[in-house]
Amino acid sequence: MIAPVSSGTHVQPAAQPTVQPKAAPPQAAASKAASAPADTVQISSAAQQALKETIETPAQTAKEAAGGDVVAKRLLAKEAADKL
Repeated sequence: MIAPVSSGTHVQPAAQPTVQPKAAPPQAAASKAASAPADTVQISSAAQQALKETIETPAQTAKEAAGGDVVAKRLLAKEAADKL
């Protein structure tokens, strides 16, 4: 059987002292940054082409479509269908 608690003691947690981290010497910070490995990313040619298509202006797309670019023609057709 469960009985209700009639009295209880509330305990306040002790305040934690704040510790300020020591500032690293400027020379140490610079050496850490210089020794950090550099990540390189390689993007596939398809991804590069997709990126190029997304950042080009509508005038560039129209010019490419007039020159026979199939992707540009498809993009213009899609934009025209979206306007309807």
